[in-house]
Amino acid sequence: MSRPKLVFTLMLVLVAQVALATPEFTLYDLNGKPHRLSDYHGKWVVVNYWATWCPPCQEEIPELIHFYDTHKSKAVVLGVDMDMGGISQQKLRRFVSNYMISYPVLKGTPDMETIGPVPGLPTTYVIAPDGRPVARQIGEITSDVLTDFIKNYDSHTQK
Repeated sequence: MSRPKLVFTLMLVLVAQVALATPEFTLYDLNGKPHRLSDYHGKWVVVNYWATWCPPCQEEIPELIHFYDTHKSKAVVLGVDMDMGGISQQKLRRFVSNYMISYPVLKGTPDMETIGPVPGLPTTYVIAPDGRPVARQIGEITSDVLTDFIKNYDSHTQK
């Protein structure tokens, strides 16, 4: 399930050059706990917009779990469910359990603000530790691509 790094890197550079405002949102996880993007200031945040009915979303879940589990000290993954009420809380909990999703899964709402455009699912945004969106991927993403992007971004910004 390897993606060409060049395509992702070029897309990331493009998004990094766009002066996006620091986003903020509050969404609730399956236990009713609020998650604000600003709660994670100082960490990398991977915001993944997905849905249970989306096959590419299902395929990338193990990659997001791997990334989250191996980078917990400096990064978090937030999975934003875009089923928009088309799935019951109980079915979503069962889905999360069946896929053994370890990162927070947040319930999207029809009136929520997204970090930026979500033209298709999955769509993933990468937020730098300073709170700025620096990348967007439309389509599946891998743990290796996320890890490489963060490593490259960190090495370029520390010069």
